Amino acid sequence: MSTISVRLPDSLHAAVRELARQENTSINHLITLALAEKISALMTEEYITPRAKRASKRKFRAALKKVADFEPEPWDRL
Repeated sequence: MSTISVRLPDSLHAAVRELARQENTSINHLITLALAEKISALMTEEYITPRAKRASKRKFRAALKKVADFEPEPWDRL
């Protein structure tokens, strides 16, 4: 594990302190989770963007045609 010192505005520090209290966890844990979530979102975007550029409506429609056409179970209806 590594240690990092971060300067936070007082308002942000107060907010994270209160959220940590509400979540019954430490500020360290809450910040670690928030950072991990942000990194995951950025990495996901980095992964999806090139794939989206290769997308094709024609291929998407062809794939949809392969899906069976039947009514969903009652518990699975919108």
